[in-house]
Amino acid sequence: MRLLLDENLSEALLPALADLFPQSLHVRRLGRDGRPDAEVWALAREHGCILLTRDEDFLRLSVLRGAPPKVVWLGIGNCGNAELIALLRNRVEAIRQFAAQDEAAFLALRA
Repeated sequence: MRLLLDENLSEALLPALADLFPQSLHVRRLGRDGRPDAEVWALAREHGCILLTRDEDFLRLSVLRGAPPKVVWLGIGNCGNAELIALLRNRVEAIRQFAAQDEAAFLALRA
């Protein structure tokens, strides 16, 4: 299970979560920062990733287009990387179950 982190998330999350989500990607590392949501959406699908974001626009795209890609939305407002890492580590099993469900298109995570 691989994630694509949207540009609203720090690249520093990648090494901190590499044991749970190996080979995950970040839009900036792919040279795609500043791109429209539709391009980020296509990028996640192209790379076989679950899109990890704080951007509510991707929830709307998920409802309109369905998966793939699946979307994990972090509804926790402004916080530091430590809080995001803790949330993702605490909810990794929920993310795995979500990834395994064919009909599920998005997962909202809150602290």
